Amino acid sequence: MKNNAELQKDVQDAIKWEPLLNAAEIGVTVKDGIVTLTGTVDDYFKKTEAEDAAKNVAGVKAVVEKIEVKYASSWAEKDDNEIATEVINALNYNWRIPNNKIKVKVEKGWVSLEGEVQWYYQKEAVKNAVKNLSGVVGVSNNITIKHETLDQIEKKDIESALERNWSIYPKNIIVKASDHKVTLTGRVKSWYEKDEAERTAWKAPGVWMVDNELAIEYTC
Repeated sequence: MKNNAELQKDVQDAIKWEPLLNAAEIGVTVKDGIVTLTGTVDDYFKKTEAEDAAKNVAGVKAVVEKIEVKYASSWAEKDDNEIATEVINALNYNWRIPNNKIKVKVEKGWVSLEGEVQWYYQKEAVKNAVKNLSGVVGVSNNITIKHETLDQIEKKDIESALERNWSIYPKNIIVKASDHKVTLTGRVKSWYEKDEAERTAWKAPGVWMVDNELAIEYTC
């Protein structure tokens, strides 16, 4: 088990390893596996990159993200109407996202997304399309999942999918399915494994909600 100083250094090194990030801009503190990121970056995508870099470090149990976005160049600063127009255009040109299903609200550069799609990958596609746009300082992804099919979730299908995934140790994961909701409990060894288990569950037909309660227990 890494101590706070060791984990802090690993997270700092992971951030330095990302070409887009300037490690001097991002502060890292650690307590009992909980990593807090602070500082200021000049692009929202960099903020998400820093968070992802921290999550992928072995031993990280949770990430508290307090990074602010402040655009250094005036050309990158846009009013809310400009940002809203660019968001809508980005969604319309993405074939993964169904047309006219997403409502967009922008307030002081913060983008709120609402609507309903059939698959989780569509919800992720919306978030990824928005985070690359200049002027954006934050994103609230409130899109819900609802399939046209009313089939019940097959628990055994999700368990089989977890077993097929090389990055997941399924024996420590308990799958519960009720109506259109899946609950994952148990233990995993990394944040990546936790996220991958959730992504796998979302792919099952009939899933409208995934409650990921997996605990991260890192062991050497």
